Amino acid sequence: MQFTKMHGLGNDYIYINAIEQDLAGYDLARLATVLSDRHFGIGGDGIILVAPSQAHDFTMRIFNSDGSEAEMCGNGVRAFARYVYEHGLTDKLQLEIETGAGVIKPSLLLRAGIVEQVTVDMGQPRLHRGQIPMSGEPADEPVIAQQLEVGGRSFEVTCVSMGNPHCVIFTEQITDELVLEWGPKIEHHPAFPRRTNVEFARLMGTQCIEMRVWERGAGETLACGTGACAVTVASILNRHCQEAETVHVHLLGGRLDIQWQQGHSVLMTGPADEVFSGTVHPSLLDKARV
Repeated sequence: MQFTKMHGLGNDYIYINAIEQDLAGYDLARLATVLSDRHFGIGGDGIILVAPSQAHDFTMRIFNSDGSEAEMCGNGVRAFARYVYEHGLTDKLQLEIETGAGVIKPSLLLRAGIVEQVTVDMGQPRLHRGQIPMSGEPADEPVIAQQLEVGGRSFEVTCVSMGNPHCVIFTEQITDELVLEWGPKIEHHPAFPRRTNVEFARLMGTQCIEMRVWERGAGETLACGTGACAVTVASILNRHCQEAETVHVHLLGGRLDIQWQQGHSVLMTGPADEVFSGTVHPSLLDKARV
């Protein structure tokens, strides 16, 4: 099996061309856990399959390092767009990619024929409680600066779906305790029937936010594109930032630029990089065969 390792701001995935390689003989969830192991495998936050689509340019499937399938990944889709262009699967600079969160539309920005940045139309955020999904009533109203009780502690949360669920918490200081101890507790909180990604955000100034993320199914990662979008949406809903203007979101792996105007799509711009390509040894693949 041929693979390519790529990352968006350190949020790294193993890309597998499922157009030219037959994966029918594999348990894909198990394949993700085996390949993503950073000691006994290739290492990554998960695997991303580059698959065909009947109605659009490509289909992207994402399996987290714990084997769960995710609807979308903002960093992953930027790297996906660079992969299909630079590996000769398309010559288009504007793409339509089918995902579990709907059709996502990346635009490639080139310099000397090399993909330098990718701007992604992430679609409109889903704000109603039932769309996130999050339990409770009223299901058709947003969750903005509401209290969530977790393990004897109360957090003020704003919840957003970017096709996958996000729980955003603004704080004056982002600590390891918040991310590593409370992140997983909130991820598995019974209020979130599909679990949730958890973002801890700190306002740094005008249109500038620092964030760390506990990703559903992967733990803390260096970056989360959909999380940066969710934090931007939440900051505008809470009137911390101005809508329609660029919000600079600083993650452990680098910066993403996000724009959102209510009633419109979220636009995300950032880099994506290829690290290496290789061949998986058959003895490792045997662990994931059906």
